[in-house]
Amino acid sequence: MTSEVITIPPLENGEQLTRAEFEYRYEKMPNLKKAELIEGIVYMASPLRIKKHGNPHARIITWLGAYWSTTSGIELGDNCTVRLDAENEPQPDALLRREDGQSTINEDGYVEGAPELIAEIAASSASYDLRDKLGFTDASTRIYCVASL
Repeated sequence: MTSEVITIPPLENGEQLTRAEFEYRYEKMPNLKKAELIEGIVYMASPLRIKKHGNPHARIITWLGAYWSTTSGIELGDNCTVRLDAENEPQPDALLRREDGQSTINEDGYVEGAPELIAEIAASSASYDLRDKLGFTDASTRIYCVASL
């Protein structure tokens, strides 16, 4: 009797997947740092440089962190997964959500629905941060902020 070995293909940039298939394959790639599903298309991040991404990211987190520390009823997220809908699962650089707002935290700890603010640092990813991800506004995100460098 032979047993069949099933090989799960790794995620590939540009692939078209359902959110369920994307999540399943992403979980099987523990060394992958960041992948997003935008309108059913897989996007995988390039290596990040300190001056083009690291420093601006730190500034946005500092700015939003100051607001978060003085405002009750909100949550700040840094690179956390957002399950917007069946075709969109971004991992924005930063987000703010109201605890009583339109998004929720599911039993797995993921943000479900659109947070009130999403912020992205766009250096190497400017083309899709400024074009493809604009679907966030269709998902009721009130503010979509892109720092394009």
